[in-house]
Amino acid sequence: MKNISSSDKNIKYFRTEHLKADLKGRSVRGGTFTMIAQIFKFSLNLVSNTVLARLLTPQDYGLIGMVTAVTGFVLLFKDLGLSMATVQKEEINHQQVSNLFWINVALGLVTAIVTIAIAPAIAGFYNEPRLIGISIALATGFIIGSLGVQHSALLNRQMEFKALVINDLLSIVTGLAAAIVAAWYGLSYWALVIMPLVTGLASTTGLWMVCRWRPGFPSGKSDTRSMLAFGRNLTSFSIMNYFSRNLDNVLIGRVWGAQQLGVYAKAYQLLLLPLQQINSPIAAVAVPTLSRLTDSPERYRQTYLRVLEKISMLTSPLVLFMIATSDWLIWVLLGNQWSEASNIFSILGIVALTQPVANTTGWIFITQNRTNHMVQWGAIGSTLSVISIIAGLPWGATGVAASYSISGLLIRTPILFWFVGRAGFVRTRDIYRTMAPSSFASLCAFLVIVAVRRYISFPHPVIGLLITLSINIGITLLILAVLPAGRKALQDFKDLILLILKRKRQNIQ
Repeated sequence: MKNISSSDKNIKYFRTEHLKADLKGRSVRGGTFTMIAQIFKFSLNLVSNTVLARLLTPQDYGLIGMVTAVTGFVLLFKDLGLSMATVQKEEINHQQVSNLFWINVALGLVTAIVTIAIAPAIAGFYNEPRLIGISIALATGFIIGSLGVQHSALLNRQMEFKALVINDLLSIVTGLAAAIVAAWYGLSYWALVIMPLVTGLASTTGLWMVCRWRPGFPSGKSDTRSMLAFGRNLTSFSIMNYFSRNLDNVLIGRVWGAQQLGVYAKAYQLLLLPLQQINSPIAAVAVPTLSRLTDSPERYRQTYLRVLEKISMLTSPLVLFMIATSDWLIWVLLGNQWSEASNIFSILGIVALTQPVANTTGWIFITQNRTNHMVQWGAIGSTLSVISIIAGLPWGATGVAASYSISGLLIRTPILFWFVGRAGFVRTRDIYRTMAPSSFASLCAFLVIVAVRRYISFPHPVIGLLITLSINIGITLLILAVLPAGRKALQDFKDLILLILKRKRQNIQ
């Protein structure tokens, strides 16, 4: 009998020709499934924030924020962009992925050792000895996570979104349950340490069960240099982006302490939570889809703009609604002890208006193999972010939020759109033109909600949220229906939903 090598048995994980035959169908099905699953993930995250915020204190969150602001930087080196290199590359083989797997494992081990080594320095920087134990505990999770990087990338490459989201959901449930039990029994901030560790272990175990690919021994015969170069550029951007995104946490914690950092970090986390539920699943589908369309520039452009249009239609009304009702949302979701977070929440909402759209520009850089441009933008954007954070620091967490948000809306985002549109298939004017209808409709709805809140008193925040949410949806849809571009966008949304329902019925039959 002929022996079958592991590379032959796993060859299905490397080929992508079969995906192009039904790329639109796979994208629609994958997007549908991930969006439905994301509703459950959002609910779980909401439960996590609501329950744990009442069992723990702002200081508990502040302590974890102090550590993760530093260890998160070290964690960037665990992947080095190699998972995205596996997804994006047109042709790949078993030995190349095996090499990348062992590189990821080695990086996970190194980052864990580095984190443990700098734990005393982290504690000394913040003058908080409890951070040593937190840092060491979180470091163990880096090794566990590195074991599943390439398995996840292979499933993503094959557009196996159903397997990925089910694994994510089960992992989140396991981690959340462990954290709630720990908090209930009085382990305070350790509950927030236990949650990512348990989630990571469950996720990696699930990935190995779903993806049957097994790595071979590392070899110097297989060329992985181009993938390492791709990953190097991606990591360089991630380093700069992470530094600019987390410097606010570091400086607020150092200058103003755990209390203000806890309030600031929780406000930012809560604001981004619903936006991530929209962006993350779409990104999971968009990157492999766009990667398969780089040989068809017009199809690529139209596909990207259609996705961008849907993101703008979903996120713009949502963000402005959250800004207008920030005090109610904080009271309902977190409780009275977090009332200080309300102003910061609404101020950070300014930059959150553009963040979902800005995040999609990364898809363009990655799928068009323009990671060198990504690095260049990273240097520019990070510098502007750092300046804005330092400028607002004398006024505490609120000052940082205001300076960072306003500069993001008026300076960083316009420069980013110009930068991404100067080359490739998508132009700057395409982005603005696509965003315009939903942005205008959302602004009109926001003004109506502000006026309603000024002149009408509601008996309870929950009632107020339900009424203003109805107003937000109604006004946004009405304005979109009046605008020609808005009507076209709504019709496209309707056609997409009908297509999803049609394919669902076909699958059932």
